Amino acid sequence: MTQERKKLPLPLEGIKVLDATHIVAGPFCSMILADMGADVIKIERPRTGDLARGRGPFIKNEDGQKTSSRFLGVNRNKKSVSIDLRNPRCKEAFEELVRNSDVLVDNWGSGAFRRLGLGYDHLSQINPGLVYASITGYGDSPDLTGPYSDRPANNLAIQAMSGWMEITGDPDGVPQSVGDNIGDSIPGVWSALGIVLALETRRKTGLGQYVDMAMYECMVSHIESNMNAYQATGSNPARSRDRNATAGITFKAKDGHCVLAGVRTPARMRDLWTLIGREDLLEGDARYLAGSGMDGQFYTDHIIPAIEGWSTNINKFQVAATLTEIGFSMGVTQTVADLANCPQLEARQMFVDTGDTLGGTFRGVRTPARLTGCIDSPSETAPTLGQHNSEILCSLGGMSSDEVIALEAEGAL
Repeated sequence: MTQERKKLPLPLEGIKVLDATHIVAGPFCSMILADMGADVIKIERPRTGDLARGRGPFIKNEDGQKTSSRFLGVNRNKKSVSIDLRNPRCKEAFEELVRNSDVLVDNWGSGAFRRLGLGYDHLSQINPGLVYASITGYGDSPDLTGPYSDRPANNLAIQAMSGWMEITGDPDGVPQSVGDNIGDSIPGVWSALGIVLALETRRKTGLGQYVDMAMYECMVSHIESNMNAYQATGSNPARSRDRNATAGITFKAKDGHCVLAGVRTPARMRDLWTLIGREDLLEGDARYLAGSGMDGQFYTDHIIPAIEGWSTNINKFQVAATLTEIGFSMGVTQTVADLANCPQLEARQMFVDTGDTLGGTFRGVRTPARLTGCIDSPSETAPTLGQHNSEILCSLGGMSSDEVIALEAEGAL
């Protein structure tokens, strides 16, 4: 009998990260690092903290206390230090934290930390091995500036600028954004990858570097199939029924919508019409068997209504299962409630339960990277503001207990 192999440590175990970020892009990045074993210290402003702490929807307890679900969702497995970087003693302590850390992440906008005297040029003198990642809208390297470099950015602005909205939505309507903040979370993923890559270079050379992450560029990289099509055709991809029909067709079921996305060969279309009792469409107009090569208007006016004559009487999951059996790649337009109760996600252990800081529990979504040889990721509750001031500042930050107490009294911590 072979002995079961001992689980490996998480890949970022022993890496210390200073997370001077807020809202989504930066916290999403540092959450990935924390889930992969890094010791993440969240640097927040005294009194207010991460702006996401004040944004709903909120979870409330019987005593009227509340906490932001948005904050809880991207800040698990972190510690919190509240520190005013404009205060000279706090600035010294922050520099000491940098000296004792591996990574610094910020997303406060172009040049924000330089204006505090805490730019990469200065901090790299304190710690030559520092990997400093800055997430901005359009990039923040002095030798890579462009006409948009100083512009602020957020999820919707970046979705618009990066081309996503022009190809999303009804052809007869206005451009639409994707319904979640992918303009933040996608840059968060790329930033986490950039940090890990820079850490690998440091492992080889001993030297850190500045990691310049532009949200705009991260999002443009994910529109690559459209960019490639433009290079081949010279035509500007846009919202159209033809594009919708080529990508897949969406139709109604009894309790929602389904997407038929598989290759629509004439043989499969024949199987479809036979399955749903529309053999009358097998003869006559050949466009009912034309599969993926048909124009979008014919799909809208004829094929979709014919399918819906059958599908609107059946549950959406059953519609998808039935059409999968004849070879189509089917999707169901799931609601968030569907996702929260999804048996596939549950079986794959994609949910992680932590505390909610109010005595209850909070269910988040696990980082999807499956390192099957490693120990499980931690599941620590997101911190309250300044929860770890004494623990961190009196060790890594070089402060005394008396200094912490005095600075807290004057509102600098």
